[in-house]
Amino acid sequence: MITQQQVDEIRGWFAGRLPDGLFERLVGVTVDREEIVVIGEIPGPALDAGASDAERRGAVEGRVREFRERTRADRMEIAREAQHRFDRTVSWGVECDGTRALYTHLASPVMTRLRQPERQVLDTLIAGGVARSRSEALAWCVRLVEKHADTWLDELRESLENVQRVRQQGPDAGPGNDG
Repeated sequence: MITQQQVDEIRGWFAGRLPDGLFERLVGVTVDREEIVVIGEIPGPALDAGASDAERRGAVEGRVREFRERTRADRMEIAREAQHRFDRTVSWGVECDGTRALYTHLASPVMTRLRQPERQVLDTLIAGGVARSRSEALAWCVRLVEKHADTWLDELRESLENVQRVRQQGPDAGPGNDG
């Protein structure tokens, strides 16, 4: 498990390494064992007050695409440095006018064994048109749990950080321990 200190170091590195003006503000840097996702806010397009929702969506999509193409070389250079330093893939995303867009982020395979009742849940989601495959249905379930169990998951993550901190302070952690 990645420690909060490691996450803070990575976030700090990106805050210091990103060139001024790349984003209006750095929205977040999230880290797991495989990937670092950097998300920044970019300015929304200037539209008339009477612009339709479709026009607004199209303008935001165009702005996101323009930003992605214009900043590609800088982002790739920063990603190479970070991947070498932190041994994780770097993915990028932006927020523009309340819309979040992620670029080439990882979708890591996860092996799991499910009993028939659990498989039936996934198959029901497929039959209902919620998902096209069991993999997509399982991802949908995980997102649903994440959405509705944020407080519980935050408490669990905090507890894991406390366990890690206690382990680091254990009897084998001191200097001069020859093991």
